[in-house]
Amino acid sequence: MMSTGGLEVAYLLPLIFILLLHLLAASRRGRRGSKDDDADHHKQQQLPPSPPALPIIGHLHLVGDLPHVSLRDLAAKHGPDLMLLRLGTVPTVIASSPRAAQAILRTHDHVFASRPSSTVFDALLYGSSSDIAFAPYGEHWRQARKLVTAHLFTVKKVHAYRHARKQEVSLVMAKIREAAEACTAVDMSEMMNAFSNDMVSRAVSGKFFREEGRNKLFRELVDTNSILFGGFSLEEYFPGVVANSSLGSLTRWFPRNRQARHTHKRWDDLLETIIRDHETRNSSIMHPRNVDQAAESDFTDVLLSVQQDYGITRDHIKAILVDMFGAGTDTSSLVLGFAMAELMRNPRHMTKLQGEVRRHTPEGQEMVDEENLPIMAYLKAVVKETLRLHQPAPLLLPHLSMADCVVEGYSIPSGTRVIINSWAISRDPESWEKPEEFMPERFVDGGSAAAIDFKGNDFEFLPFGAGRRICPGLNFGLATVEIMLANLIYCFDWQLPNGMEAKDVDMTEVFGLSLHPKEKLMLIPKLRT
Repeated sequence: MMSTGGLEVAYLLPLIFILLLHLLAASRRGRRGSKDDDADHHKQQQLPPSPPALPIIGHLHLVGDLPHVSLRDLAAKHGPDLMLLRLGTVPTVIASSPRAAQAILRTHDHVFASRPSSTVFDALLYGSSSDIAFAPYGEHWRQARKLVTAHLFTVKKVHAYRHARKQEVSLVMAKIREAAEACTAVDMSEMMNAFSNDMVSRAVSGKFFREEGRNKLFRELVDTNSILFGGFSLEEYFPGVVANSSLGSLTRWFPRNRQARHTHKRWDDLLETIIRDHETRNSSIMHPRNVDQAAESDFTDVLLSVQQDYGITRDHIKAILVDMFGAGTDTSSLVLGFAMAELMRNPRHMTKLQGEVRRHTPEGQEMVDEENLPIMAYLKAVVKETLRLHQPAPLLLPHLSMADCVVEGYSIPSGTRVIINSWAISRDPESWEKPEEFMPERFVDGGSAAAIDFKGNDFEFLPFGAGRRICPGLNFGLATVEIMLANLIYCFDWQLPNGMEAKDVDMTEVFGLSLHPKEKLMLIPKLRT
C-alpha cells in the first residue's frame, strides 16, 4: 500500500496525462485573489513540517522500496513526531514517535478511526464498507467489530480451538520428523506459511478443509490478495484527478484492477460453496444453541448463527472471512519464520529457549501442550522481541481523519491520511536499549522493557495497533505462534545447511502489505537427543 518503487510501464501514460491536468488546474488556481493565497499560507504554517516536494508527484520520489525505512529517515530530518507528506495529491501525516501515536490512537482516536478508500479493496472486499479491517468508520463497522470480538475471538473461543491447534502442530512435527530421518533441509518459510494457512482454513471452514483441498486454494488467494493490496494504485495517490477525468473509466482496465475483479470472483465462488455446505449441514443436524461457544463450530457456523442478530448480509460474511484469512495467515507465519531466523543467528538465545521449553514440559510427553505454556516466560519474550524487530505490518493500516483536528500543536485537516510508522517506533533509541539487537531478555522480569506489552496500552510497541482499530484477532494469532514455536524448539535440534554460519542468515526484507523475508529460511532438523 505504500510501496512506490519501480512503477509499472502501464502507468506512465496516465501519469503524463495527470501532469497535463495539474498544469491546467494550476493555471486556473493562479487567477485566484491574493486573499486566498494569504489564507492558504496561514494554514500552511500550522501544518506539520514537511520536506521539499516536487510538482505533481509531491514526495512520492522520496519513498523507496522499503517505505518504513524511508519514512523513518525522513522523519529524523523533518518531523520526529509528526511529518506531512504529499503522496501524489494525497496529504499524508506520518507519526513516528510513541507520543504522536498516542495522540492519534488514543487522545483523538474518535477522529482518526476511519480508513481511506481503495478501488482494489472495494473489488476484493465486497464494497468499501463490508469487512472490518478496511471498512470506513460507521455503524456497519461498529456492528461487525462487536460481532467478531463477542463471538469469534473471545478467550473461551480461542481456548476452544486448542485441540485443533494441537492436531495441526502434530502434523507439522510429523513432516519435520521425516525430514530429520532423511537428513534433508526444511523450508521453514514455506512450512510455517502452510501451517498458518491450514490453521485459519480449519477455523474458518471446519475440519474437513484438507480433504476437500480448499486449504491450498485459500492459500493461493491469500497470496494474491497480499500482492494486490501491496501494489501501486494510481487511484490511491491521485484520487481526485482520476475521479474527475476520463482516467476514471480507463483505470478499470489497468492490470491490477482487472486481477482484483478476477480474484474476487474466485473468492466469491469458494466462499459461497463453503456457506452453502454449512447451511446444508446445519439444517440436517442439531446444533447447540450457543454455536459460537461450541468446540467444533467454525467461524462460518458462528457468523451464520448471528447473521440476523447483527443485520449482516451474505456479502458481509464473505468479506469478514476474507479478512480472517489475510490477517491470520500472514501474521502468524511471518512471526514464526523470523523467530526461527533470529534464534539461528543467536545460538545463545536458542540454547536458553530450548532449556526453558524442555525443562517445563513434563518428562515423557511427546509434544508441548498449551497447558505447559503459561510458565514459559522466555518463550513469550522471544515472541515479543520478534514482533518488535519484525512487525508483519510495519506501517499498520492507514487511518483517515474524519474532522479537522489539532495534534501536538499541528492542524490535521479532515480527509488527511495518517500512517503510524510502528516499525520506527519499536526501534526508537529513546524508548529501547540497543534497539537494533535481538534481546528477548528485555521482556523478562528485571529487563528494561518487562512491563511493556503489545495490547495497545504501551505506545512504544504497537505491532497490532491500538484504539478502536486494534487487531481483534491478536490472541488467536499469538496462541497459534506460541504453541508452534514451543514444539519446534522442544522436538528438534536445528542446524544451518553445510557451509553456513549464524552470521550468514539473511534477514533482508521485502515490503508489501506485509513485510516478508527476501530469502527462504532453510534449516536441517535433528531428532532430539
